[in-house]
Amino acid sequence: MRPATATAAAVTTVLGVGAAAVAAGRYASDAALKAPPGRPLPSDPKITVHATAAGQVTLTRSLASLRPGTYGIEGPGVHAVVGPVLDGVPHPADTVVRRLVRVTRGALVPGRRVRLTPQVHSGDPGTALGLAHQDMWIPGELGSLPAWFVPGPRGTWVITVHGLGTTREHPLNVMEFLAAQRLPVLDLAYRGDPGAPRSPDGLGHLGDSEWRDLDAAIRHAVRLGAERVVLHGWSTGASMALHAAANSALSERIAGLVLDSPVLDWEATLRALATARRIPGPLLPLAVRAAQGRTGLHGDRLLEAADPRNLHVPTLIFHGPDDTIASWNPSRELAAHRPGLIALHTVPHAPHAAMWNADPDGYEETLRRFLTPLM
Repeated sequence: MRPATATAAAVTTVLGVGAAAVAAGRYASDAALKAPPGRPLPSDPKITVHATAAGQVTLTRSLASLRPGTYGIEGPGVHAVVGPVLDGVPHPADTVVRRLVRVTRGALVPGRRVRLTPQVHSGDPGTALGLAHQDMWIPGELGSLPAWFVPGPRGTWVITVHGLGTTREHPLNVMEFLAAQRLPVLDLAYRGDPGAPRSPDGLGHLGDSEWRDLDAAIRHAVRLGAERVVLHGWSTGASMALHAAANSALSERIAGLVLDSPVLDWEATLRALATARRIPGPLLPLAVRAAQGRTGLHGDRLLEAADPRNLHVPTLIFHGPDDTIASWNPSRELAAHRPGLIALHTVPHAPHAAMWNADPDGYEETLRRFLTPLM
């Protein structure tokens, strides 16, 4: 082969490999950055409904169906709520029987494939919990953001922010408890959520840009009379809360942070999401680079926001060792650096963003003790 021809062939090969790598990286990053809100995370395996009876449902036996606590179960056209595993109920060895709390939508018929979700309620604060509320529209940089507002007489407001795989229905898990503390609650939908503006690039940014919608909610709450706010975020919503505490022009109004399953290492979370969607291991580094190139994600910004030296308000973290999407090790390290300011409440046997589900009573009592001096 002539030198010129050989060089051209080599360049073509390199370009072909490079294009394939770019395409593979985009495909792998899509698995994490295009996760639709409200759809259970891929780390939650599908299970089969085998039978139902009065107050109980029989499910395929798995680590997921054996989790302690209270969960939603979702499938096409169906949403229900299940409670603890029922002991002493006869059932085949490959199944498990749980208490069936209610069927919110559709029907649980044998053979239906469902997933457990931390999102217990379906609807708004009124239809789901019987709480008086107002529908609000919050001015944001991309347009109006829908929110639910449950009024209360206290000057400290709680702003709730959901995370990966859920919608603003997820914070309804604690809405009744917060309302009982007479705290006003503003439950935010942000860019990419149903009814909210679309992100300009159509991708999720794992809180790195979404936090500006939370900042808009803080401004809105202050305009409506909030003296102080407590930010309560799950998953990437917890990351948004950290960004807001570090960067908001109204950070002095933030009285405290509640971080449930916080995403403190976005690269690790992106790899975990891609792995759960069966992206091959060799593509994971490409996914990280592609995600950074497509969204401008930069680990330094999150590291700075989560730097314990930069936290100046009381912070409560709910997290546990069974979270496969956001490792709890960074949460442990964060709490260890500022034990007088940051408290870690460890919740075993709970998947990502399901710390309340695993132990509702323990979660709410810990939350009550944290909030009492901030009210």
